[in-house]
Amino acid sequence: MAILSPSYLTFKSKKLNLYKITVTIILCTVFYLAGSYQNSRGAVPINSTSSSINEVFPCAAPNHNTTTLDFEARHFAPDPAPLVERAHHLPPCDPKYSEHTPCEDAERSLKFDRDRLIYRERHCPESHEILKCRVPAPYGYKAPFRWPESREFAWYANVPHKELTVEKKNQNWVHVEGKRLRFPGGGTMFPRGADAYIDDIGKLIDLGDGSIRTAIDTGCGVRNVFTLTPQSFFFFLTVFPRDEPPAGP
Repeated sequence: MAILSPSYLTFKSKKLNLYKITVTIILCTVFYLAGSYQNSRGAVPINSTSSSINEVFPCAAPNHNTTTLDFEARHFAPDPAPLVERAHHLPPCDPKYSEHTPCEDAERSLKFDRDRLIYRERHCPESHEILKCRVPAPYGYKAPFRWPESREFAWYANVPHKELTVEKKNQNWVHVEGKRLRFPGGGTMFPRGADAYIDDIGKLIDLGDGSIRTAIDTGCGVRNVFTLTPQSFFFFLTVFPRDEPPAGP
C-alpha cells in the first residue's frame, strides 16, 4: 500500500484553502454590486396593499391643544398639635438661696439624730420640702474659666467667701488675687504644693515608667483636693468623713 508523503498532504490543504478564499471574495463582490444597484434605483414605491391599509385606517392629525399637567398633591397630612410646655415656669428663689444645696443643708441636718453621727449623712428633702423656684446665681456671677486655667483660678464673685484665705493662710490653700481666687495646690501637710508632694512620693515608688501605680497616704490630713498637675498625669482622691478637720490653721 502506497503512503502519501507529508509534503503532498500540505500542498493539498493549501489548495483547498485557496479555493475557499476565492469563493468568498466572489460572493462578497456580487453582494456589494447588488446592493449598489438597489440604492441607485431610488425609493421603492409603496405597493397597493400599503395604500389600502392607509385608506381604511387614516392617520389622525396631531392635536396641539394639549392639557396642562397638574402635579399638585391630592393628599394632605393634618397639622401637628401645638407643643405644650412640659414644665411650668418657675420663679427665681430668694437671693438667700444662692448657695442652696438640697441634700447638704446644714440647718436641716441638725434635725436628725446625733446617734452614730447620722445627722452628718446626706439627707435629701422630701417631696413637700422641695423648693418650687430656681436657685439664683450669686451677684456678679461670671462664666467660669476654661480648662486648664480653671484648675488654678475661679472668679471670686462666683464663690464669694474668704474664710479659707484667712483660716488656712499659712497652708497655701487659696489666695485672693483681685477678682479671682487662685489655688496653688497646697494643703495641710504639703504647703509647697502638689508638685513637691508628688516628688516626695516619687522617691518611694517609680512614677515615671508608665505603669499604673496607686499610692495611699493615710497621714495627709483631710479635705485636700488635688487635680492633674502640669508636669505629670495623676489623679488624687481624698476620702474623709463629713466632720471637722482635726488639723488646725
